[in-house]
Amino acid sequence: MAPAPRDDDTRATIERLTACLAGPEQAAWVVRTLAIDSAIPGAGPGRVSRAQVAMALNAALFLDLLQRVPTAARYVGRMRAAGEPIVFDHGALRTIDGSTGALPPGHGAFGRFLEPLGYEVRGLYPLPALTMTGRAYVHADLPASIPQFFVSELHVDQLAAPAQTAAEAIFGQSADPLGEAEWAAIDAIGRDGDCSLGDAETILRGAMRAFDRQHPVPALADYERLLEHSREGGWIATEGNAFNHATTRVPDVDAHAEALKADGYPLKPTVEVSRNGRVRQTAVLADKVARRFRLPDGGETVRDVPGSFYEFISRDVDPDTGLLDLTFDSGNATGIFAVTRAKA
Repeated sequence: MAPAPRDDDTRATIERLTACLAGPEQAAWVVRTLAIDSAIPGAGPGRVSRAQVAMALNAALFLDLLQRVPTAARYVGRMRAAGEPIVFDHGALRTIDGSTGALPPGHGAFGRFLEPLGYEVRGLYPLPALTMTGRAYVHADLPASIPQFFVSELHVDQLAAPAQTAAEAIFGQSADPLGEAEWAAIDAIGRDGDCSLGDAETILRGAMRAFDRQHPVPALADYERLLEHSREGGWIATEGNAFNHATTRVPDVDAHAEALKADGYPLKPTVEVSRNGRVRQTAVLADKVARRFRLPDGGETVRDVPGSFYEFISRDVDPDTGLLDLTFDSGNATGIFAVTRAKA
């Protein structure tokens, strides 16, 4: 068994892995910004553990979201100026449970490489009002320290017929971002729990490509038809499988929200509270982004649509286990999804 890593060893490894995606300067910045648990296990000489790869992937995705969401970047800058580290609780993404070309449908497109990195599904959350289902992917090694993934999927076959046709037209030619080299590396870390530095970098580059839009630029008519029946489907049409949001864990989300509102942040009006009362969430409204759409005459047009956003969560201890309640709540998730809704 490998010795427990020192804090500087853990951070140095995660920073080196993140640098292969974001460059050394940004990697150093995000490792200083995020609260990284020194208990994240390492591996032997020249090896990288699945937990280190998972944390580096989350760090790179966090950076990517900040580059796409100015309000999130402003918030993180605010926290850094105050000397407060960011406790990265989870990231969320949306998928299509339907015809997706070469890309596996639904959550399976991500579970296939998250599971070899040490993640397992520990929660299933029906979202009937959204025609969706959410799954919580939790890291088996350090569930409370390595960010979770909340992966939702839109059930296309439950939508109205016009929306199903539009979804087929938009997503039916999706590409698979993972190839033979990525799968060889993923198989190695899934089998052994660690891998070489080179394999880790191959995994991370492939995984980052997965968090993107895998389908062609959508036709405006298809987008509007899908949006009419599913605002969430419309969001996936423009943003693909990008991080929908990243979430900071804070001690008191109500007080945190009030402080941010006073500072001019555009937060949703209410805090969502789970049925057990232990999980409380709110978020800033999604920033707008300019996206291209194809027109019937072969040209293109650009529209402003909702992009990604930033969320805040407080978790209490579960008295039955004595551990932090890491669950989610269907009602909370449905309420949070509303911050990316927009009409055609």
